[in-house]
Amino acid sequence: MNKYIYYPGCSMEGSARAYAESLSQVAKILDMELATVRDWNCCGATEYLSINLIPAYSLIARNLAIAAGQVNGTNELMAPCSACYLNLEKADYYMAERPALGEKVNEALAAGGLHYKPGSLQIRHLVDVLVNDIGLDVIKSKVVRPLTGLRIAPYLGCMVPRPDYQHRWSDHEYPLELDDLMHVLGAEVIDFPLKTDCCGGHMSQIAPETAYELIRRLVSEADEYQADLMVTVCPMCQMNLDAYQGEANRFFGTKYQMPIVFFTQLMALAFGIDAKSAGFGLELVSAKKALARIGVEAPAPEPASPRRKPDGLPMPPHRRKKYASGREASDEKIAVAE
Repeated sequence: MNKYIYYPGCSMEGSARAYAESLSQVAKILDMELATVRDWNCCGATEYLSINLIPAYSLIARNLAIAAGQVNGTNELMAPCSACYLNLEKADYYMAERPALGEKVNEALAAGGLHYKPGSLQIRHLVDVLVNDIGLDVIKSKVVRPLTGLRIAPYLGCMVPRPDYQHRWSDHEYPLELDDLMHVLGAEVIDFPLKTDCCGGHMSQIAPETAYELIRRLVSEADEYQADLMVTVCPMCQMNLDAYQGEANRFFGTKYQMPIVFFTQLMALAFGIDAKSAGFGLELVSAKKALARIGVEAPAPEPASPRRKPDGLPMPPHRRKKYASGREASDEKIAVAE
């Protein structure tokens, strides 16, 4: 059995639920033991590092310190999310390279009774683990439903293969690990030239026009190469290309309908798992047509979630109550003013 300390990250419980569900199925079949980091916290995503360096690295390093404290037969920390993987790797690297930074981060961690020695963990992305630890031959041996006839555009995004502090990837600009993985599942993998281009990250919230252009470039290229769908390894990339594809279509007057799914979903299908258990039906751009090419019936899409009410916000009860009362007081002021 291959053991790993597992850092899920925030997206796996929300927008990337399909990733989490399919990974759970794949891990069982490949005999992978994933020990979740106890009491893990958000890695801070991307922007926080440019706002306040010490709190940002301390937030990330808290996860490293906790993970290092639960090493039991393995010191390998695996993250499926590209942003989480990069942040964890970056914190470990810079705490070692810049001792003054490491010292300040550990001063912050000490307030919570924690300490992290850089290099205590080997930080890995899920794709790296599957290809280089589990191995393509083992993965191929588990295939019972080959993805024959399915044309795939492999998309890693910009955060996984670079800066690559530990030299784990075959190439920074054009890595082939995801291509090779999809090949052993029986899929037809297109030579996708934009596989490490940026999806826009949080630009959809900051500069939508820029984000829409980045999304359009990726989707139009996959469409030009006649891909049935794009597979990604990153929750942020999947969300941007799936959720904002319609907005990009409206902005440019295009009509692309390119399904964007996680690579583990296709692994689960190839391993014989049914489409619903593999997380299909959660995508916004339906993969129904693509799945029909391999004789798989797509599940009905899940209904859209209603907008969250104030009393349902993810915060402690006493804060929810205070928030709700504050909203009521604010509403009263508005009513009086009117």
